[in-house]
Amino acid sequence: MSRGGERTVLAGAGLVGSLLALFLARRGRAVEVFERRPDLRREQISAGRSINLAISVRGLHALAQVGLEQDALAHAIPMPGRMIHARDGGLTFQTYGKDDSQCIHSISRGLLNRMLLDAAERTGRVRLSFRRRVLALDPERRELTVEVDGAHTERVEGAVVYGTDGAGSAVRRAVVEARGGVSHEALLAHGYKELTLPAPPEGGWRLERNALHIWPRGDFMLIALPNEDGSFTCTLFLAFEGSPSFATLEAPGAVRAFFREHFADVEPMLPDLEAQFAGNPTGSMVTVKCSAWHAGDTALLLGDAAHAIVPFFGQGMNCGFEDCVVLDGLEAEAAPRGEVFARFEALRKPNADAIADMAVENFVEMRASTADPRFLLEKAIEKRLLAELPGEFVSRYALVTFSRAPYRVAYDAGRIASGIVSELAEGVRSAAEVDLGRARALVAERLTPFLRERL
Repeated sequence: MSRGGERTVLAGAGLVGSLLALFLARRGRAVEVFERRPDLRREQISAGRSINLAISVRGLHALAQVGLEQDALAHAIPMPGRMIHARDGGLTFQTYGKDDSQCIHSISRGLLNRMLLDAAERTGRVRLSFRRRVLALDPERRELTVEVDGAHTERVEGAVVYGTDGAGSAVRRAVVEARGGVSHEALLAHGYKELTLPAPPEGGWRLERNALHIWPRGDFMLIALPNEDGSFTCTLFLAFEGSPSFATLEAPGAVRAFFREHFADVEPMLPDLEAQFAGNPTGSMVTVKCSAWHAGDTALLLGDAAHAIVPFFGQGMNCGFEDCVVLDGLEAEAAPRGEVFARFEALRKPNADAIADMAVENFVEMRASTADPRFLLEKAIEKRLLAELPGEFVSRYALVTFSRAPYRVAYDAGRIASGIVSELAEGVRSAAEVDLGRARALVAERLTPFLRERL
């Protein structure tokens, strides 16, 4: 509970902020949430940086804690694998797990955000204030400066502040300065643009519904995630400069010609390609790593405010939701708040740094490796080991996506598992040729002791 006269304030009502408000309210806290944007439940605005996203075990577990997992799944589309689109139109389906029971789910970001906001309000303990932008925080004086409707500023005093205000967080700037820390923000040289592939007039889906679609083209790629209404949200990831790049797609006809050359199978399905391309913004992607996540018992960072990552492992929201679960578990121990904040930072920062690194590495895999014969062989071997050695062999992807193992453990275990697979791939032409006895011995020697010690 808050101390007398003390206010609990959240900066940001995005996915992580609205879920955190719900968790705090369930612990008896009266919560105020300031959100810079209008209320997306009442106005047609973007829900954030993407139309839809992939939710997996960590995110679903967080929703289960607040009774919303099944509500979310009712509007989600399972994706047990990715469909690779070759230049010649050939298709290759690569499962994510040992079988179709292990899948990720495509879900609307806006729908999920609205669901969480409604649930937070229903507690009767959360007050949502929109068009309120947190500009600055003085942790020592416990004072916030808030811009109201873009017109004037107000001061909020006596506040404990949870910064869930995204990658450009004003709360992070204050926390890092108060601790004498450092915030490192690495902008990716690639940007992205979202396009909508419409549903066919007769209904259904133009592409395989239960798959994340990827058109890998070396230094760039197109992906597509299914939506409930039969449409797909396509995202082009392309360098800002160079050739090809967003800079080379400005001349009349350049966009259509680019798609005809590199994505010939999807280009006819986008009759308004040029209009969408010109009208939709080109987004940037940043990795944020900062050395300070809390300022005493006054302020704490969660989600992108603490650890923004690029989207190529589908874990940004899942990681932020896991932040809420971990913090709630620490709150349950009823320790002093400053101790809770310090323990939260110590637990989460190594894991956030690990998934940030894995997300950047996965970008290379998605745009280039997924079409490489050696990569395909190793993935086939990996799938066979997952099926033949259950409980013994695990992959990095499985640990990240289908378990709640710490990201740091998944990162290191993934190195070991990849080394084993690479060794087994030498001198064979198919996964069927792999010596399972040798595979089991390598797993028992290298991977099992590592996991036994850390899980």
